[in-house]
Amino acid sequence: MTRSITHSTGALPPHTARLLRTSLVAVWLGTAVVSAITHRTQGEALLRQAGLTDDGWIQALIWGGAAADLLVGLALWRWPGRHSAWAALGLMGVMTLTATVLLPHLWLDPLGSLLKNLPIAAILVVLARAEKSAP
Repeated sequence: MTRSITHSTGALPPHTARLLRTSLVAVWLGTAVVSAITHRTQGEALLRQAGLTDDGWIQALIWGGAAADLLVGLALWRWPGRHSAWAALGLMGVMTLTATVLLPHLWLDPLGSLLKNLPIAAILVVLARAEKSAP
C-alpha cells in the first residue's frame, strides 16, 4: 500500500518513509541477531566492563535486550506508524541512558556505538510525527 504521509513541513514521499522504516527495521533486527550470536563474547565483555559480575544477570540483560530489539524491529516492520516509532524511540532512549551510565566511554567509540542513536532518534521523531498508526 503506497500512501503519502504528512508532517508540519509538507508531505513525506511514500518511498522516503519506506526507506527510513526499512533501514530502522534492519538496524533493530540486525542488532537482535548480533546480540544473540555474540552473547558470550562481545555482549558479556561489555557488561563485565561495566562492572557486572553475575552470569545470570548478564545473560538476562543480553537476551532481554535482544528480545526487545527483535520486538521493536518486528513492530516497525509489521505495524508501521507513530505508535511503533514512539515505542522504538522510548526503548532506544532507555538503552542509551543505561549505556551512558554504565559505559560512558562508548560516546567516544570511533564506530559510533552511542552517537549513531542521535540520527536514529531524529528519523524516529520524523516518522512518528508524520505517520498515522497502522490498524
